[in-house]
Amino acid sequence: MAKMKGTIVVDTERCKGCELCTVACPLDIITMSAAVNHRGYPFAQQSGEGCTGCTSCAIVCPDGCITVYRRKEETQP
Repeated sequence: MAKMKGTIVVDTERCKGCELCTVACPLDIITMSAAVNHRGYPFAQQSGEGCTGCTSCAIVCPDGCITVYRRKEETQP
């Protein structure tokens, strides 16, 4: 049986801190950083493990700043 694992990569310089991705994440693992980008906005970041790669965050991002990567992880029987 395979399990899907995911991770997100955020283009921090394009992110404007709208926080739509944090609301859309069903696992609540996306938060806003304490740091800011060159425009002065806090940016989204993955704050924990458990991302399934559902792409909800990438779909709602108005600026297309989020890329989602998924891979299968084989589980031991």
